[in-house]
Amino acid sequence: MKELKLAVKGMHCASCSSRIENVVRGMDGVKKAAVNLASETMELQWDESSHSFEEIAERVGGLGFELETIGARQDLFETRKAETALRLAEMKQNVILSMLLAVPLLSISMGEMLGLPLPVLIDSKIHPFNFAFVQFVLVCGIIYKGRHFYLNGVPALLRRVPNMDSLVAVGTGAAFIYSTWNLIEIMLGVEAQLRVKDLYFESAGVLLALVLLGKYMEVRSKSHTSDAISKLMELTPDTAILLIGKEHEQKNIPAEDIQEGDLLLVRPGDRIPVDGQIRYGHSVVDESMLTGESIPVSKGVGEIVIGGTYNSSGILHVQAQQVGQNTMLARIVRLVQEAQGSKAPIAGMADRISLYFVPVVMCFAVLTGLAWYFVGGVDFSTSLRFFIAVLVIACPCAMGLATPTSIMVGTGRGAQLGVLIKSGEALEMAEKTEAVIFDKTGTLTHGKPKLTDTVITGKDVDEDELLFLVASCEQNSEHPLAEALVVSAKDKNINLVQPSSFEAIQGKGIEGEVAGKVVLLGNQHLLEERGISVAALEEDVAALSEQGNTVLFCAVNDTFSAIFAVADTLKEEVPQAVVRLKAMGLRLVMLTGDQKMTALAIAAQAGIDEVIAEVMPDKKADVVKELQKEGLRVAMVGDGINDAPALARADVGIAMGTGIDIAIESGDIVIMKGNLDGVITALRLSRAVMVNIRQNLFWAFAYNVVGIPVAAGFLTLFGGPSLNPMIAGAAMALSSVSVVSNALRLRFFRV
Repeated sequence: MKELKLAVKGMHCASCSSRIENVVRGMDGVKKAAVNLASETMELQWDESSHSFEEIAERVGGLGFELETIGARQDLFETRKAETALRLAEMKQNVILSMLLAVPLLSISMGEMLGLPLPVLIDSKIHPFNFAFVQFVLVCGIIYKGRHFYLNGVPALLRRVPNMDSLVAVGTGAAFIYSTWNLIEIMLGVEAQLRVKDLYFESAGVLLALVLLGKYMEVRSKSHTSDAISKLMELTPDTAILLIGKEHEQKNIPAEDIQEGDLLLVRPGDRIPVDGQIRYGHSVVDESMLTGESIPVSKGVGEIVIGGTYNSSGILHVQAQQVGQNTMLARIVRLVQEAQGSKAPIAGMADRISLYFVPVVMCFAVLTGLAWYFVGGVDFSTSLRFFIAVLVIACPCAMGLATPTSIMVGTGRGAQLGVLIKSGEALEMAEKTEAVIFDKTGTLTHGKPKLTDTVITGKDVDEDELLFLVASCEQNSEHPLAEALVVSAKDKNINLVQPSSFEAIQGKGIEGEVAGKVVLLGNQHLLEERGISVAALEEDVAALSEQGNTVLFCAVNDTFSAIFAVADTLKEEVPQAVVRLKAMGLRLVMLTGDQKMTALAIAAQAGIDEVIAEVMPDKKADVVKELQKEGLRVAMVGDGINDAPALARADVGIAMGTGIDIAIESGDIVIMKGNLDGVITALRLSRAVMVNIRQNLFWAFAYNVVGIPVAAGFLTLFGGPSLNPMIAGAAMALSSVSVVSNALRLRFFRV
C-alpha cells in the first residue's frame, strides 16, 4: 500500500470534493480517498499493483480536477498562502467592477417601477431597443468578470458531474439567453412594448455580482482559518548568529543554513532559531507560544531550549541539536496541518448528501418550472423565474465547509493554547468522553520523586552502604524512583560504581551485583517471590505508605535489609483541575503500578475517588478495556511512553508532554505544557468545536430545506410572496460566508 498527501486543484464546492472521493474510492485497490474542501487536499492510500498514481490522476482529471503531489507541507502552505493572496486580489477587482456595473443595471431595469425617471435616450416607452441594449452591454461586462462560473460549470455539466458553478451558470445563463432573445425580438420590432417588460438581464447580472461577492467573502474568511499556523511559522527567525572558532567570531547566516552542532549566539530579545542545548549563559525564556504556559522558564547551562521561543533576558550560546524539519516547531506545524486536513466522522452525512445534491436540485428546478408553466397556469417568464430561483438558492458549499472549517480553526487555536489535536476523529471522540483515566507518575505528580526515609532492619546494617549498593545498581536506569536514589547518594557524596550484573524485572524491581553482593530492590511481591519475609518492618511500611510514599524493599544476599521511602509530590494545579473535571460530569480514575496504600494517599490529595493500583504497564490497557465494556467512552492521560498500549486502547489517548520529549508523537492529543489544565483545555475545546460544527451543519441543512421550497414558490400557494432570483442569489452567497464566519469564532476560544 502507498500513501500520499495530494493537493487538489479546481474544486469549487462540496459536490466537487464528494464526486472526487466517490470516483477514486470506486477504483480497485484504493483503500482510502479523503478529500478536504477547506484545505483543498486529499489523503490517498492505494495498492500500487492495481493502479499507478498517473492512472488515478488521469481519472480525477477526467472529472475536471488536477492532482499534485505535496513536497514539504511548509512549502505547500507558503505556496497556497501566496496563491490565495493573488486570488483574493483578482476576486476583489472582479467584485468591484461587477458591482459598478450591477448598480446602473439595476437602476435602469427597475428604476421606472420605483418612480425614478430615466434619460429619454434609454426610456423604455420611447426607445425600447436602447433600454434593452444598454442592459445587455452591462450584463455582458458582469458575465465576463464571472466567466469562470461558465468555464467550470458548463463542462462539469456536460461531463455529467455538475457542481455549484453549474447551478449558477444554468440559472444566470437561462435568464441571459431568454432576455437576449427578447432583445432580438425588440430589435426586429416584434411586440417591442410587450417584450421590453419581459427582460431579466438584471436578474442574471445582479445575481452574478452577488455570487462573486459571496465567493470573495468566503475565500477571504477561509484564508483566516490557518492564521494559527501562520503565527506559529512566523516564530522562527529568518537569520541567526553563528559563532565560529575558539574566538567565537560572529557571522549572520540564514536560519535554514544552520547545521546540527553549530554554536549560535542568542541575544536578549531574540527568538531562538532551532532546538538546542545551552552551552553558556543563563536566561529566562518565554515558551508560551508553543506550550500555552504564560510563566517564563528559567534556563541555564545544559538545559534544552526550543526553536521559536523568546529569550527574554540573558545572552545564550546554544548548540544546535534539531534543525530544519526536525525542530519541535516544525513538527508541531506538521501535526496541526495534518489535523486540519483530516475529517471528523460527523462529516460523513454531509459528504454523502453533497454528492447527489446538485443533480437533484437541477432536476427539481426543471420540475418546478414545468409544474408552474403547465399546472400552475403562469406565463413562461414567471416559470423561468421560479426555475432560476431554485437553481441559485441551492448551496452545497455550506454543507461541505461546515465541518472542515471548524476543525481547521479549532486545531489551530488548540496549538496556540499548547494542545495538539491530531485529527478530526480525535476531536469528535474527545467531545464524547465520559471517563478519564490518569496515570499517576508524571501526570498527576511531578514525576521526580525524592528519597524521604530509610528504615533499616538491624544495627549491623549500614545505611550509607545500603544506599551505595542500591544507587550503584540503579544509576543506569531512567526510572524516576531509581533517579531519586541516585540523586540522594550523590547529595551525600557517595561514590558509585558500575554493577557487575544488572537485570530489570518488569513491574517489580531490579536485581544486581555490586562489590560481590547480590542486591534485590523492588516491591513487596519481588522479595516474597524469592522467599524473603518483609514482616519485620510491616508497621513502618504501613505508616510511610499512608503518607503517600512509595516503599521500596531491599534485600542483600537474600536477607531483608531495609526499606526506602520515596515520595513523588502532587502537581500544584491537580486538586483544582480535578474539581473542574468533575464539574464537567466526567468519571475520574487514577491508574498506577504503585502499592495500593500509596496510591490511595495520592488520590486523596488529588480529590480522585476511584483508584486502581498495582497494575503492571502491560496490563493498563486491560483496565481501559474494562471501562469500555461498561459502555463508557474513555480518555487515557499518560506520559506517552510506558503508557503507550493504554493510550492506543483508549477512545482518546492524551499524552502529557513537556514540549521537548517524544510525547509529541504519542497519543491522539498532546498537552505541550504537561499539566492537567491542558486536559481541561483539550476537552472543552473539543466540545466547543463540535458544538460549532453542529451549528454549521444545522444552518447549512436548514437553509437548503427552507430556502429551496420557498424559491420553488411554495409560499405563493398560500398567498405568500415569491422569491426574486436576485434575493435567492444573495442568500446563497451569504450561506457559505455565515458558516465560515461562525467557524472563525473559535479563534477567540478561552477556557
